[in-house]
Amino acid sequence: MDKLSQILQNLSFNAEVFFSGNFCTIKTLGGSDSNKGHLHLLKSGVLTLVCEEGHKVTLDKPTVIFMPGPTKHQIIADESDQAQLVCVDLDFQSGSGAALINALPSIICLSVDNDDPVGRTACWLFEEAFNAEPGQQALINKLGDIFLIQILRHILKEGLVLQGMLAAMSLPQLSKLMAAIHQHPEEQWTVDSMAERALMSRAKFAALFKSTVGQAPSDYLADLRVALAQGLLKKELPVSMVANKVGYEHGSALARVFRKKLGLSPKEWLIKLKGRK
Repeated sequence: MDKLSQILQNLSFNAEVFFSGNFCTIKTLGGSDSNKGHLHLLKSGVLTLVCEEGHKVTLDKPTVIFMPGPTKHQIIADESDQAQLVCVDLDFQSGSGAALINALPSIICLSVDNDDPVGRTACWLFEEAFNAEPGQQALINKLGDIFLIQILRHILKEGLVLQGMLAAMSLPQLSKLMAAIHQHPEEQWTVDSMAERALMSRAKFAALFKSTVGQAPSDYLADLRVALAQGLLKKELPVSMVANKVGYEHGSALARVFRKKLGLSPKEWLIKLKGRK
């Protein structure tokens, strides 16, 4: 299995169009109170994008703007700009979602070219978003899956990832270990067993992992297990069963990690999640 397929096998996300048509206003999206990423597809016209850091760019040709995490930003256009826009919420619901978001650039802008796979899929998304045909949402979700894979292919091909999960997947010393962790997170992994799998000494492995991924091996594993547990909890599985599936002997052990990472127990997190819907 290739490294991108290894990442995607535990990834679950939902793509939902929240705007399509002529855009002529100022809209602020993202920020600390959001847990969603965004995908903006400029079909024609002119659009101005302003990021939280103050960076400003004006787009005047068909463009894909991909923000995997809840980056705060504004999209701006007035009537004379004649901006035809599709805006999509991306909710990375479980699995490798958190690790993937942390591994990607906060914003990616790609010009849409009808001759490449990204451009063809973007055009299909445009068509579906602007025409309310039966099965629209289901097809947009499927196209969202395809589109994300194509974006990730582009990122890997262009070497845009310097740190994080994708960087580790691309490094020969760590790629097999990362695949094993993602395929079998329930194993009783330790730093020693990870180093052994990577055929490295404990000290060299720990240093390489942290410099590449940006986290200590144990922290990365805990984050992955919590992300996987979140997806299983949404399926109404008992906490004790979820704990076993992601590598913890008891529900109380999973609860301790949950509180450390999220400030909530698994049950409290699930209640809060349902309250937002």
